Amino acid sequence: QVQLVESGGGLVQAGGSLRLSCEASGLTLGNYAMGWFRQAPGKEREFVATISRGGNTYFADSVKGRFTISRNNIKNTVYLQMNSLKPEGTAVYYCAAALSTDRPQWWLPYRQYEYGDWGQGTQVTVSS
Repeated sequence: QVQLVESGGGLVQAGGSLRLSCEASGLTLGNYAMGWFRQAPGKEREFVATISRGGNTYFADSVKGRFTISRNNIKNTVYLQMNSLKPEGTAVYYCAAALSTDRPQWWLPYRQYEYGDWGQGTQVTVSS
């Protein structure tokens, strides 16, 4: 079965950086678009970033220019590099996989219902 395991979360000061990793098993990563979402305390889960099978990327306006997303299909791992972190970035960050073999290689899903598999999340806390 598909498993997505996030790591790399932690406590960081505002302005700092973290790199999250999402290790996938039970799937061929190259067949999936991958995304990151986050859920802050008391708020709904929201889209952060996505990367298509072909390597195209798309970001939420709130993180554009500060976050990057990348993938290594050989290592079956997706990364989220987060720079210039802000206190409002405090949240549980989730990795998600969207099977996309029936979609164009550039397909960039950003809605939660487009993703069929989810990780358990990793906590990121940004102190002010």
